[in-house]
Amino acid sequence: MTTEFVKITDPSVPEAKGILEKAADIVRSGGLVVFPTETVYGLGGCGTDESAAKKIYAAKGRPADNPLILHIAEPSEAEDYCYTSPLYYELAKAFMPGPLTVIMPKKDSVPSSVTAGLDTVALRCPEHPVANALIRAVGSPIAAPSANLSGKPSPTRADYVFEDMNGRVDMIIDGGESEIGLESTIVMIKGDKLILLRPGAITCDALSLVAKNIEIAPAVLEMLSEDEKPLSPGMKYKHYAPDSPLVLLDGEEKDVVNYLQSEIRLKKCAILCYDDEAGMLEGACLLPVGKKDDLTAQAHSLFTLLRDADKTGCDVIYAHLPPKTGLGLALYNRMIRAAAHTIKKV
Repeated sequence: MTTEFVKITDPSVPEAKGILEKAADIVRSGGLVVFPTETVYGLGGCGTDESAAKKIYAAKGRPADNPLILHIAEPSEAEDYCYTSPLYYELAKAFMPGPLTVIMPKKDSVPSSVTAGLDTVALRCPEHPVANALIRAVGSPIAAPSANLSGKPSPTRADYVFEDMNGRVDMIIDGGESEIGLESTIVMIKGDKLILLRPGAITCDALSLVAKNIEIAPAVLEMLSEDEKPLSPGMKYKHYAPDSPLVLLDGEEKDVVNYLQSEIRLKKCAILCYDDEAGMLEGACLLPVGKKDDLTAQAHSLFTLLRDADKTGCDVIYAHLPPKTGLGLALYNRMIRAAAHTIKKV
C-alpha cells in the first residue's frame, strides 16, 4: 500500500478542506486515515463498517479482544450508537469536546468488531479542529485507536506515525505535535457511578466535580489476569513500550540519583530525568522530562522520549516512578505498562 502524507494546520482553509474531503472519501470507502487529536494521533476507519475495524486491527497488529473507541463530532451523536444517561450529558457539558471517553451500553448500529464483542461501546468527541472536521466530513463516527504498532509508545508527532504506519494506511495527516501527549481518560457509567478504566488529562479530581461516586478499576494500577477481558483500550496488554527494557525507580530523589550514578558506570543507560538532575548524571544519554512538579510537561513528552530513548542504542532505560495523584496517576498507569510493571525500590 502507498501511504499519502499530507499536512494540515488550519482545517478552515480551502486547501485543507480538499484534503479533508479526500480523507473522508477514504474512510467512507473502507480505507484507513491517520489523523491528529489533542491527545495522540489516531488510526481511523469507518466506525460502522465491520471490515474497516478489522483493517485497523491488522494495521496495528492489535489483539482482537482490545476494543476500539468511536470518535463523534458532537456529544449528542452518541444517541445513535449507545444508550445514554443523564450522567453522560453532565460529563459532556463539562468535558466535551475534549480528552474524555465514556463507555455505555451499545446499540446494534455498532459492529461487534469495534467493541471486541462487548455489549458496551466507548465514545469520544475530540477537541482537535482537524479531527473534528474530519469526522464531520465523513458524516459518521470514526473508530480509532492510537496510530502506533501494537505495544509501542503512542505517537504524538507525525514523523513517528510514519515510522510505524507507512505502507499500512492510505493517508497520514500531519497536524503538528499533540497538545496533551497521553490518551484520553476512559470512564464507564454504572448508574450514578463512574468507573475509571484509564486515567488521563481529565483527572479524578476533575471528574469528582460532576460525579460524586468514582471507583478506580484495579487494572489502572495492576495487571489483568490472562482470563480477564479488557473493558477498554490499554487495560490488559503491555503497552507504550520502547524496545529497550524500561525500569522505574521508586525512592527519594537523592537515592535515585545515587543509584543512577552507579549504574552509569556499568551500563549504557538512557535516563528520563528531571531537569535539575541533568548535571549530576554525566555519562548517560539524558532525556529531560521537565521539572519534578510539572506533570503536564512530563505527560506531554513521555511517549516521544520513550521513542527517542530507543534511538540512543542504550542497554536499559531508567525513569522515576510517578506519583499516583492528579495527573500523576495517568503517568503512573502508562509507565508501569511500558515497563511491564518492572519497578525497583532504591
